Amino acid sequence: MTGIDSLPPLDQSQLPADVRAGGKQAQQLYQVALQFESMLVDQLSTQLAQTSGLDGASDSGDGTNTSPYASLLPGAMTNAITSGGGLGLADQLYRSMSLRLKGSA
Repeated sequence: MTGIDSLPPLDQSQLPADVRAGGKQAQQLYQVALQFESMLVDQLSTQLAQTSGLDGASDSGDGTNTSPYASLLPGAMTNAITSGGGLGLADQLYRSMSLRLKGSA
C-alpha cells in the first residue's frame, strides 16, 4: 500500500474550485476519494461483465474465452465512467471527509 504523498498529481483544471482553493491537503483528500470511486466502479463493472456473460466465458463451461479482448471490457468501462466525470461519489466522499477533518481539528 502506498502513502498519500506518493500519489500522482491531479489535473488542476478538472478539480472543483473549492478543492483547488483548499491547498495540497484538500487536493490529496480529493484524490483519495477519486481513487476509491475508481476502485468501486472497477468492481461494479467487473461484476457486471461476469453476471451478464460479457467477460468472455463460453457457454460450454470449459472456461475458454470467446474473445481475447473480453477481459479488457471491465477496465474500459471503468476508464470511460471515471474519465466522464464518474458517478459523483468522489465529490460526496471528499465533502464528507473534509467536514470530519474540520470537526476533529
